[in-house]
Amino acid sequence: MKKIVVLTGSGISAESGLKTFRDSGGLWENHKVEDVASPDGWRKNPAMVLEFYNQRRKQAMHAQPNAAHIALAKLEQRYEVQIITQNVDDLHERGGSSNVLHLHGELFSVRSSLDPELVYDIKEINPNGWELKLGDKCARGSQLRPNIVWFGEAVPDMQIAKRFAKQCDFFVVVGTSMVVYPAASLIEYVPDSSRKCIIDLEIPEISSRIENLFSIQESATLGVPRLVEQLLA
Repeated sequence: MKKIVVLTGSGISAESGLKTFRDSGGLWENHKVEDVASPDGWRKNPAMVLEFYNQRRKQAMHAQPNAAHIALAKLEQRYEVQIITQNVDDLHERGGSSNVLHLHGELFSVRSSLDPELVYDIKEINPNGWELKLGDKCARGSQLRPNIVWFGEAVPDMQIAKRFAKQCDFFVVVGTSMVVYPAASLIEYVPDSSRKCIIDLEIPEISSRIENLFSIQESATLGVPRLVEQLLA
């Protein structure tokens, strides 16, 4: 076994104190999700959207990588490891992982609202590292927006993620319900002969339909180090 691909979701970030995408009431930090994570919400109230993500950045700056992030980085001692994350924080990078693909965008980068290829590190815009304001513009003169894939927008790196899944020897899923598509479909591209593992307190129903899969019913901070210890033994 040489290539390991790890798909992570909000559960791994939650153990570092970052709130998951929405609570039981369908809200995200007391906001309707469609108001802060959709092109329509951006058009209606860009100031509110900018402030929402400013606060998310401030929170994420104070969060620290947990035992699961650090354990995944240790796998690179022996294996070729590719992280595919649905999370927008930078905890995998700060935990030591070298290869991280952010399917849903990155919290600490911003992009042109006119040209999605014009992407900037937030520190290029504001040295405090977290604040984006109305009037902050790209090189082409358009308002900068969060570099986040919102509901209703295409996931630009999905084809790259599929290629990683098709080529891996071991596919690990950590802290995701496997109901958010298209990310949830990635496991279907993994070869039947490749090993698969799901680590979560609640094992998704999809696990019963996948070949060559085993599960570890534990939190990320317990289950991931346990798996990594076995793989490095």
